[in-house]
Amino acid sequence: MKIVFAGGGTGGHIYPGIAVADELSRIAREQGRECQIYWIGNNSGMDKNIVEKFLIPSDNKEAVSDSSKSITKFYGIPCGKLRRYFSIKNFFDVFKIVFGLIKSFFLLLKIKPDFVFSKGGFVSVPPCMAAKFLHIPYFTHECDATPGLATRLNAKGAKNILVSYDDTINMLSSGYRKKSIKTGNPVRPVFFKDSSLKGKEFLNISDSNKKPVVLVLGGSLGALQVNNLIAENINQITKDFIVVHQTGRTYAKENPDKMQITDSYKPFEFIYDEMPSVIQAADIIISRAGANSICECSACGKPMILVPLCGSGTRGDQVDNAKVFEKQGAAYVLMGEDVNGTKLMEYLNNLKDVNTRKQFAENSKKLTGNINPATTIAQLILNEVK
Repeated sequence: MKIVFAGGGTGGHIYPGIAVADELSRIAREQGRECQIYWIGNNSGMDKNIVEKFLIPSDNKEAVSDSSKSITKFYGIPCGKLRRYFSIKNFFDVFKIVFGLIKSFFLLLKIKPDFVFSKGGFVSVPPCMAAKFLHIPYFTHECDATPGLATRLNAKGAKNILVSYDDTINMLSSGYRKKSIKTGNPVRPVFFKDSSLKGKEFLNISDSNKKPVVLVLGGSLGALQVNNLIAENINQITKDFIVVHQTGRTYAKENPDKMQITDSYKPFEFIYDEMPSVIQAADIIISRAGANSICECSACGKPMILVPLCGSGTRGDQVDNAKVFEKQGAAYVLMGEDVNGTKLMEYLNNLKDVNTRKQFAENSKKLTGNINPATTIAQLILNEVK
């Protein structure tokens, strides 16, 4: 059995695919089936490094996935971004898309896969187009609340369209709704395991601590709006909370004076392998509303205060994601004029109440459930490949 994974460009399109590959290999082994997995991703992005670290067998001791023995190879293709606005880059990226399609076509001819799984993103479009031409069945998965352009392009030839939320199905045309399945957004199994004690040990937070722990996710490079909001109100927040702040590299470099660790404020440039445990150790999460991050927090059953990325540089997917969690009673949302210290402290003080926090946590957990969506998707793929 040969399965090709297609997608990448951002971690949000790679890590969920890794979770599915992990589960696919595990279930196949339990069923006594041989499973070879190949990955087609961006030849100039982060894709190869992440896939190799977590899945491809090597001497790299950081490779943590049990599925590594089943991953055969990563293939990079040229990728053109699908922009909805005018840019001179659109002209050049047309050629990248064409070259990516040609390379995908010959890769699929070479591999001869039984099935293709698309995790979305602009990288996934050429492999899905090639799969459709070669009559290779495939699933395409949408992690955001609203279907992106790549999903809409991939949907026509897909065997099924997998979505994370019920409302997403209603946003598709009637023909596509019939073949849509709500699976949830896959996250790595480690987020379903309670490792909060390990997280508190990493953060040097004693068991006697009575203050709720607030984890602020400022992004890998630094979400300036979120970081500034915390910096401007840190003295007030730390009166009643312990703040663990992942600032991002850029912010840390530009503000070394704000990176001083105290008992109530623990800034980090970036948190790597310890992140699942740190999320488990937190009582409240403040974050952007990227699909992958909020689903990881949801898997851990965490209340959230979301500050979605807005404006002309985004299609509004984070706003839509945040509204799903707000509607579910799992998160407060700060947008526009509400992104200020007064509103932030209002929401934090609401979540300081144990019962309110517990209700938000339960609602958050319901959005992911107790069964990892990666397991559901892996089983769907195996059901298609006899």
